[in-house]
Amino acid sequence: MDISRVSALVTGGAGGLGEATVRRLTAAGAAVIIADLDDDRGKSLADELGSRVAYVRTDVLNEAEVNGAIAAATALAPLGIAVSAHGGAAGASRVVGRDGSPASFEQFQWYVSLFLNGTFNVLRLAAAAMAKNVAGPDGGRGVIVNTASIAAFEGQVGQTAYAAAKGGVVGLTLPAARDLTKVGVRVMAIAPGTFFTPAFRMEREEAEQRWGAAVPFPNRMGSPSEYAALVQHIAENDYLNGEVIRLDGALRFQPK
Repeated sequence: MDISRVSALVTGGAGGLGEATVRRLTAAGAAVIIADLDDDRGKSLADELGSRVAYVRTDVLNEAEVNGAIAAATALAPLGIAVSAHGGAAGASRVVGRDGSPASFEQFQWYVSLFLNGTFNVLRLAAAAMAKNVAGPDGGRGVIVNTASIAAFEGQVGQTAYAAAKGGVVGLTLPAARDLTKVGVRVMAIAPGTFFTPAFRMEREEAEQRWGAAVPFPNRMGSPSEYAALVQHIAENDYLNGEVIRLDGALRFQPK
């Protein structure tokens, strides 16, 4: 894929992994839509990056809003890349708490809704738009990159909801790729380990002391720019399809 000839949609594009991806794809020549709910940050980033970047307020669970963001992207160039990098946190809890109370069902539903349902909503609508593109030399029309987590494989204590939702993203990858072979749309997922983003709400030095030391090599937390670099490689390497790539410095989560 020639990134400079397409547009990209990045959910969660106003911060963290999404912002780094927006910056990377813009630098590679793509027109980019920042799909997020952070109006101030989204507009500021779009203004900073220039006329081929726009912010569209988007709830990933709202079909009309996702379609609106896709329409904004296709107005700039054919939609060739869709990256789901949206996030959020509702806390962690054990299935049965120390006081004997069961975990919150509402919290579990929230995680599955945002991370799995939201990801699928963006995937299905973006794929439908990509299917209308003129095919490239090998029949390719676009690529969708979803964000899982290594918690999908080694969920820790208190992470049942998050791990289940991200496990769903992992399980979605291959069958979605198989579904979309006829229209030439690839589906990939990245499973990050411990990455430093604004969600930590602390200085990086403090975060590194708490979490970076557990990473075998490089012995530090990941940087959003490293996630973004992998997104670009996936977009440009047409033979990557139907796979989940761990990006974790060989980290394997322990129970706690």
